[in-house]
Amino acid sequence: MFKFLLLFSLFVLPAKSQTSKTEEALSRAGYVNVRELDPTLQVSLMYARADNFVGVVLYDDLRQAYLHPDAAAALVKAQKRLKQLRPELSLKIYDAARPMHIQQKMWNKVKNTPMKPYVSNPANGGGLHNYGLAVDITLCDAKGDSITMGTKIDHLGPEAHIDTESQLVAKGIISKRAQQNRQLLRQVMRYAGFKPLRTEWWHFNFKSRAEAKRHYTVIK
Repeated sequence: MFKFLLLFSLFVLPAKSQTSKTEEALSRAGYVNVRELDPTLQVSLMYARADNFVGVVLYDDLRQAYLHPDAAAALVKAQKRLKQLRPELSLKIYDAARPMHIQQKMWNKVKNTPMKPYVSNPANGGGLHNYGLAVDITLCDAKGDSITMGTKIDHLGPEAHIDTESQLVAKGIISKRAQQNRQLLRQVMRYAGFKPLRTEWWHFNFKSRAEAKRHYTVIK
């Protein structure tokens, strides 16, 4: 009977999910898998796929969203606030902590293109993703499907700017519903201490670059 139960457990019990080398390195360095803090957060890392603005896979073995513990706790706070306001919705993370060697790969792809202004140069210290202090994020429904925001999450252009949304709506470039969804996203993220980026409705920083350089460590 014992042998039968042992064999049954080997074939029936689900295998424990494997943590990749990059994820293990992030964990050892003190960064937090945000879904371990709040499993209701949705994660779909866009640089683990080729359908991003760079057009290639940059994350070979990173599938989970990691953040510095300070930013991770704030993101959980934003999710809880969203659930209070709109229980049927969830935050969906498209990028979080990004090691600097990945930042270099991204920079190498864009440095001689019109996309250059949108990517932080590693030679200048990179950006807040490289400290685990920034997220690219949207809203999704109960099935995990992203709701309308007017553009794709990595659309590089004026349609993604947050300071001209009223004009974009007036001209019919984005819908009123998309503007309201963006406003809701900013509301819950600001509530938790994140600050939006003017040119990318999906990007939020938890600290300034000056604060990051003084008090935090770059992810190599």
